[in-house]
Amino acid sequence: MSFDDVTKVYGASKVGVHELTFDVRRGEVFGLLGSNGAGKTTILRLLLDLLRPDKGAVSMFGHDVRREGPAARRRVGYLPGELSLYENLTGREMLDYLAALRGGLSWPAIAKHVDRFGASVDRPIRTLSRGNKQRLGLVQAVMSEPDLLILDEPTSGLDPLVQLQLQQHVREQADAGRTVLLSSHVLSEVAAIADRVAVVRDGRLIAVDDVDALRANAARHVEVRFARAVDPSVFADLPGVSDIAAHGETINMKITGKMDALVKELARYEVEAISAHEPDLEETFLAYYGTAAS
Repeated sequence: MSFDDVTKVYGASKVGVHELTFDVRRGEVFGLLGSNGAGKTTILRLLLDLLRPDKGAVSMFGHDVRREGPAARRRVGYLPGELSLYENLTGREMLDYLAALRGGLSWPAIAKHVDRFGASVDRPIRTLSRGNKQRLGLVQAVMSEPDLLILDEPTSGLDPLVQLQLQQHVREQADAGRTVLLSSHVLSEVAAIADRVAVVRDGRLIAVDDVDALRANAARHVEVRFARAVDPSVFADLPGVSDIAAHGETINMKITGKMDALVKELARYEVEAISAHEPDLEETFLAYYGTAAS
């Protein structure tokens, strides 16, 4: 699937998304990462032709989603962020109905997903909790094992065990050559399963890259304990070093990029201990947001 210079404007002035150009590759888990209101859901609705762009083109499986929408959507499973189910049906009745719309699925084929996510299928949907409704939403999205699975804030209301089952399912689908598009503001779930991530802010793409590459652009935290106090200013001009703070014989700092120059400078002193930790995805995300806002 691909977006080619896509812009969507709401009303006279509110821009939903602006000049988006990116693609999602077959067999990958692609994460849309951004705060609430950043434009993630707009992107998914444009892909599904629930919204239409004011400029640009969107395609899936070689089909223009506007001119050939049914052919494209036939191969898609979708869990919306604002889930609406048939409240007067039981879970089983709803899943049977949706399976018939897809051309028919046997109950055993559906039941394996019901069992995996622990969905309740024998009670009226209106009597279910939010989490149990979300489980049904997951089942209806995955039960046909679609070539493209679109998940909008999928873990909302789910307990940790079901979240783990979902992560495992997503990886299995990608390993089988299917594609998963995951939209979320929950950074940990994106980090756990995504191959590549698009960071979205105010309807614009800030970055598109794999998770490790995004982390590489964020600062690592380094703490060095020396045998005796060292003037922290000696590190101030080293490439990538910032936020230097001394506490007795210990110096803390941040570094972006390669550590070679820092290591060579540290070799001039008697170092008792050194620790460094990679930035988590939340730090990476905030770094990109901060860069975009400055």
